[in-house]
Amino acid sequence: MKNGRVRIGNTDMDYVSFGRGKQPLVVLPGLSDGLATVKGKALLLAWPYRKFFRDYTVFLFSRKNDMPEGYTIEDMADDQVLAMRSLGIGKACLLGVSQGGMIAQCIAIRHPDRVRRLILAVTAPNANPVAQDAVSGWLDMAKRKDHAALMADTAEKMYSEKYLRKHRKLFPLLAKCTKPASYDRFEKNARAILRFDARDRLSGIASPTLIIAGSDDRTVGNRAAGELNEGIPASQLYVYEGLGHGVYDEAGDFYDRVLAFCNQA
Repeated sequence: MKNGRVRIGNTDMDYVSFGRGKQPLVVLPGLSDGLATVKGKALLLAWPYRKFFRDYTVFLFSRKNDMPEGYTIEDMADDQVLAMRSLGIGKACLLGVSQGGMIAQCIAIRHPDRVRRLILAVTAPNANPVAQDAVSGWLDMAKRKDHAALMADTAEKMYSEKYLRKHRKLFPLLAKCTKPASYDRFEKNARAILRFDARDRLSGIASPTLIIAGSDDRTVGNRAAGELNEGIPASQLYVYEGLGHGVYDEAGDFYDRVLAFCNQA
């Protein structure tokens, strides 16, 4: 396992890696990366990917540390490719979750030579009304520095009621442990989501693509996955019934499904 950092222009980007396989799997997380990066968390983040370790080396990246004003999803995609090149990562399986899925779409469109297989999890091709409402609300909470409300609302929009009943009491403690020194990074990531729209470019994604969604997604809505499936020529869609935006935490076979798709010839 490795906790690493790669130079990107005048700043750097944190990443973690684990596994010993020859095939690379690149993972791009969602908006939570705006609150806490992957720095130093290789051991903590490795467990869900343990079945990948024999055949894959998994790289989980944060966004770069110094993000300029007006930083876009497209900019994030280009910088991610620079990081992959710097680390010698060639054509990879690419898993993008939520905002990371937006970045992954742009990588597949703008840098198709970098993507062997594409997995888009709980994401959207644009900031649709559901996403606009969720992200704008979180931005307001961040501006007020109301971290407890931000964490509680994020959880309510992510998880099923069954999961919430079991874990809701932990949210205040989680809020105390995750409050950042500054919300600047979160706000820049969030504003990039609000400006994103790749709907007219989806047909340019040529790599085999798996779209994973929940049937009750209160963060990007329930139509987003279908729009991706209709717009991406070589795509297939799997929907977890009864789950929402947090399928990667709630669905026991999420990572098995990703691995099976990556292993397809």
